Amino acid sequence: MSDEQTPDEPAHASPYITAEAVARRSRGKLVAFLAARSGDLAAAEDALSDAFASALSVWPREGCPANPEAWLLTVARRKLIDNHRRQRETADSEELELLADTMSFAAAEHELPDRRLALLFACTHPAIDPAVRAPLMLQVVLGLEAAQIASAFLASPAAMAQRLVRAKAKIRDAGIPFRVPDRSELAGRLEAVLDSIYACFAEGWIDAAGTDMARRELAGEAIFLGRLLAELLPDEPEVCGLLALMLYAEARRPARRSAEGKFVPLKLQDRSLWDAAMIEEAESALRQASSAGVIGRYQLEAAIQSAHIEGARTMSVSWSAIVTLYDALVELTGSPVASINRAIAIAEVDGPAAGMRALNEVSADPRMSAYQPYWAARANLLARTGARDEARRAYEIAMGLERDPAVREYLQARSDEQGE
Repeated sequence: MSDEQTPDEPAHASPYITAEAVARRSRGKLVAFLAARSGDLAAAEDALSDAFASALSVWPREGCPANPEAWLLTVARRKLIDNHRRQRETADSEELELLADTMSFAAAEHELPDRRLALLFACTHPAIDPAVRAPLMLQVVLGLEAAQIASAFLASPAAMAQRLVRAKAKIRDAGIPFRVPDRSELAGRLEAVLDSIYACFAEGWIDAAGTDMARRELAGEAIFLGRLLAELLPDEPEVCGLLALMLYAEARRPARRSAEGKFVPLKLQDRSLWDAAMIEEAESALRQASSAGVIGRYQLEAAIQSAHIEGARTMSVSWSAIVTLYDALVELTGSPVASINRAIAIAEVDGPAAGMRALNEVSADPRMSAYQPYWAARANLLARTGARDEARRAYEIAMGLERDPAVREYLQARSDEQGE
């Protein structure tokens, strides 16, 4: 996720392709740079949107600039100053000059200073509602739409959009600084940063085949931020744990679909397609996290992924060890998602009836009614206990909630087996 020219952005690319590539690659950096100097997050986003609109008008006529980022930043800076002048008709020239100075940027610079981490931490300021910190970071730093974020956080798009607007206004009105906190402040702010990065990765992970460029970039951007955070905070075990978790998952992406585009479950994946270098990087990050002697959510989840990968390599999954890890994860987080996966693991150790009993422990959670993994797990366990009619009904609900056509097809095939 560096700023060098990418394979899908050749030197002779059309202005529209260039603008799209810059938007994918650099939007977060540009927003962070503008917001850090103007203090107004929403205004920075609006000014950058206007700059992209200008690019789509000017670049086709005049050609793409040598430094598209600097061009966009210059235009956005002017728009911010113009907007400030219109909103404050009484502002004197000294005030406007001060704003212009703080917004200055040398177009001759080859690299745009990266302020994304500062923006990530600004979004976790104590004045921001904890429930909206991670969604806010996903939108302003990584560019997700409110509807995408709402899906990741089991909320309605309208409600999420309102929360994001209020949070941005809070940052502006409270004068929340755009800076990386001192180490003494990190403990209370890091968790929300990690959660936002992981939610970003999870949204990109949905596109298993990697055919949706925006989603593929999203997963890569999350890993980039994870690596950047690990470099900045190498002694924070949960940072390394999160990086390991994302790398384990991303390493398997090439094997998640067959050549025909069909969904391939983990136990049937072609391990030769896994990215061995990425798995080794994940193992190294997990070892570094474990050396701290402090257990956290992301370390546990990464350890579970490591156990699955090692089991697939040796053809002997240690399900009892995985259950133990899930026990610790449920105890630590109380997460219903972890409880669902724990039930699946219990079924491998003690049988599907035991797994079903464990799954029923989270059935009362109202969020499960619209949570696809719950219904897919329920259908699988019901089928294994011989409750075929109930399994088919659960498969139907799971298919209705699934966005990926390949996974729907897989679930349909499993449902059809119940009628045989």
